[in-house]
Amino acid sequence: MPLAFRIGYAALVTRITAPQFAVEAARIAQDHKCEDVVLLDLRGISMITDYVVICTGTSDRQMATVADRVTEYGRRVGEKPFGLSGYGGDSWIVLDFIDVVIHVFSRSSREYYDLELLWGDAPRLQWARSETA
Repeated sequence: MPLAFRIGYAALVTRITAPQFAVEAARIAQDHKCEDVVLLDLRGISMITDYVVICTGTSDRQMATVADRVTEYGRRVGEKPFGLSGYGGDSWIVLDFIDVVIHVFSRSSREYYDLELLWGDAPRLQWARSETA
């Protein structure tokens, strides 16, 4: 696994691939009790990003916590978010890591925007940890 020197942090950081990052983001959402966590593979379908994680939070506090934990994980593996929108709100937080975009929705916003329908032809990827792990 390649290592990258993180300027400003003066520490070596292990770099990971986009699919590895997307899987871990989905797992972080699940670990923090988000509901209906979905990981979509948009390679060859979208020019915007390669992977999208979509999940439903049950409160604005939970949604912010998931965004914080994914951002912290990104920093640990050398991924800095390109964009963040909706933080502090109660309907939708978007974290843009270029190759991976994470959407943390409230239940009503997820139903309204229905990104799974928009990307209905995208394959769903397995992200859950195995029972033996």
